[in-house]
Amino acid sequence: MAFSRAEAYEVGAYESEGHPQRWWILGFLCLSLVLIVASVSSVNVALPSIQRDLDASGSDLQWIVDSYALLFACMLLPLGAIGDHLGRRKVLIAGLLIFGIATGIAAAAEEAYQIIVMRAIMGTAAALIMPATLSILTEVFTKRELPKAIAVWAAFAGAGGMIGPIGAGLVLKWFWWGGVFALTIPLVLVGLFGAIFVVPSSRNGNGAHPFDPLGALLSIAIIGAFVFGVIEGPNYGWTNMAILGMFIITALAGILFYFWEKKVPHPMLDPNYFRIRRFNLSALAMTVMFFGLFGWLFVLTQYFQFAQGHSPLDAGLRMMPSAVVMLIVAPRSAIIAAAWGTRKIVSRGLLLVSLGIGGLAFITPDTPYWIVVICLVVGALGGSILMPTVTERIVSSLPPEKAGVGSAMNDTTREVGGSIGIAIVGSLLAVGYRRGVDGTVSELTEGLGQAGGFVDSARDSIGRALAVSGELANRGLVGEAGQLRDAAIGAFDSGMTLGLGITAGIVFLTSVIIWLFYPADELEIAPKAVAEGDGRPR
Repeated sequence: MAFSRAEAYEVGAYESEGHPQRWWILGFLCLSLVLIVASVSSVNVALPSIQRDLDASGSDLQWIVDSYALLFACMLLPLGAIGDHLGRRKVLIAGLLIFGIATGIAAAAEEAYQIIVMRAIMGTAAALIMPATLSILTEVFTKRELPKAIAVWAAFAGAGGMIGPIGAGLVLKWFWWGGVFALTIPLVLVGLFGAIFVVPSSRNGNGAHPFDPLGALLSIAIIGAFVFGVIEGPNYGWTNMAILGMFIITALAGILFYFWEKKVPHPMLDPNYFRIRRFNLSALAMTVMFFGLFGWLFVLTQYFQFAQGHSPLDAGLRMMPSAVVMLIVAPRSAIIAAAWGTRKIVSRGLLLVSLGIGGLAFITPDTPYWIVVICLVVGALGGSILMPTVTERIVSSLPPEKAGVGSAMNDTTREVGGSIGIAIVGSLLAVGYRRGVDGTVSELTEGLGQAGGFVDSARDSIGRALAVSGELANRGLVGEAGQLRDAAIGAFDSGMTLGLGITAGIVFLTSVIIWLFYPADELEIAPKAVAEGDGRPR
């Protein structure tokens, strides 16, 4: 039987020799990946500038970060399934176009809410892009080359989070905060060129299977309600009825999703997959890894700028050791995995991440930078050996025709973990900060009387406190300005210790769970037999 290129791709004709342009394809896919991952971390560096120029509140800053993560997380599974159904290159092109347009509008925003809305649209576009990159990659490489290709993909996924602050810092040295968004537009254009002229067509080879719209809607409800509850829980209180309602919706939608997916002939995500230990424990490891990674990124970008007084560029450059380690080590992780085995590499990777974060929990504004570098390198080393192996295990656990869903599941663990990390670490940071600064703010407000009403806003965040300190100095109250500044930095340090310390403990506990329960490599049989006709594991 003769096939066209697109038809041959759908039925896996490249399994034996690989696509002739597969390394160029990998390059364009990695560029698209870095684009959306760096957009998460780069905005963190721009937050202080956005706060100053747009008078954004602490809640505004958190939603500028979290609106992207929320939409990204809850749309990954349904849009990954749509990519399997309609064609992965089509959704990749659509995602890049939407991402580029929303980025351009965000760069010209004049109010914080406008950035929040555009970031939500960018998150939805990212949910079109990211699953397509990994599912296309799994199709164009041979099985022998696939672990190396996934390792390269994972290296850029991890390093993108570290490269973002550096690029943002360079832009902010010469341009306004909107340049951080505008910087991505040329990358979008290059990605579109590759998607249109280099990346081949790809879709579910079993194209007769219908799309599962109810399953898609329920998955959005599950993840969206859960992530929203986690994000807003620290602001409203965990016992607030609205927050409890989000978690109730999560539970009810989860129950409905389970019974619907068990019943429907062609489920979007078969619940039986979660009976595979290497699938569910790999998903747990990835979630916790990004819980720690996003948490430390959220804190460190503020630590370098607010607590140590560095410029956005200097703050970004100080994150570079992590990116360098990931780019060097992750592509070689397949060699380490072959020597150690999956259980050891995942548990030891998480252990190193917990040690790196634990070390960062105890740094102060006066800590020498070389100590911070050691912590960054240790944490990045753990992530570098963990991510490629876990990614391959998640994707290979599902049947080939579910490549988009498998890729989306891998990406969902990242985004859900990252959202939880930002929410929990941000909440703990805020608790520690407010507890530490409250006394000084009350004292200054009382001492200044009616003229000191504006000082109360220093309780919101360290950025607001430093702005208030500057205002006090402008009014000639130099002593009070220094008192507030010192109190705010000390309180931030206390909050950072609390947030990162608890994060390190959670990551360490997960490493123990992986060590105890992850199946040994010799028990990890390749993707299970699939019952004929319905794609369900036996």
